[in-house]
Amino acid sequence: MDAALLALAAVWGAVTGLLIPRAAYRFAVEPEEPWRTACPAGHPCTGPVRGWLGPARCALCAAAPETPAAPGTDTTAGADTAASGSAAVPGAAPAEAGRVAGAPAPAPGPVAYAPGVLAPVVTVVACVALAAATGARPELIGWLALTPVAVLLAAVDRRVHRLPDPLTLPLAAAAVLLLGGAALLPGHAGSWTSGLLGGLALGGFYFLLFLINPNGMGFGDVKLALALGVALGWYGWTVLFVGGFAGFLFGALYGLALMLLRRAGRRTGIPFGPFMIGGALTGLLLGALAG
Repeated sequence: MDAALLALAAVWGAVTGLLIPRAAYRFAVEPEEPWRTACPAGHPCTGPVRGWLGPARCALCAAAPETPAAPGTDTTAGADTAASGSAAVPGAAPAEAGRVAGAPAPAPGPVAYAPGVLAPVVTVVACVALAAATGARPELIGWLALTPVAVLLAAVDRRVHRLPDPLTLPLAAAAVLLLGGAALLPGHAGSWTSGLLGGLALGGFYFLLFLINPNGMGFGDVKLALALGVALGWYGWTVLFVGGFAGFLFGALYGLALMLLRRAGRRTGIPFGPFMIGGALTGLLLGALAG
């Protein structure tokens, strides 16, 4: 096992994983709502790529003078209104410099775009696991490039049961292009043609499920299946079947656990994207180890 390769994969996972909370916060809105443009405290999102890339905590909150909140004041109330870029209410007092008008005063210290460190940790673990299973083969570049976007999709879907088109469709295109490039390099262990067919097969299967039961299968899942099918199909039809089946198995076990804990009923909707991605990761690890 090449320790340097694992270390590089861990560093890549850590760097990209730390960028996920901000993007997940901005994408995690209900359908028909605009993407968030401000942090929970009301400061506009700034940074590379129109503020989509950046640390998980708002730098403007850290730079703003610390003003202790009044006892009993909810410093997060109204954050969604501010985040959606709402205009100032006529007659309201001018907003503090650098804040979206009408937003609540920021709490002392930098405000996080999303709580917890689950997404960065998952990204690191997935990247290291893929590097360990794949080794120094060309397709590893594709797996490492696709992993942060897949984790971001899982994070958004977990919060709002939504898989945004600006992520699912580019992910499918990136999978095709990255694996097409890997197929041109010596030492690869897959087939670009079978990857393309796998994307069509898994995407078509999910589209059929969507037609049968639109309320039970979202169209975002269909678009995600295109990318996952390309990745799984790279290692052949057996890996495609295993990865696809594992997604359904993980989702079913999660739903059953919720029912046993009396936290959900038979008709309760669950975000299926994370389980599709988890199943695909399982299939890829098995395929890479067997390759």
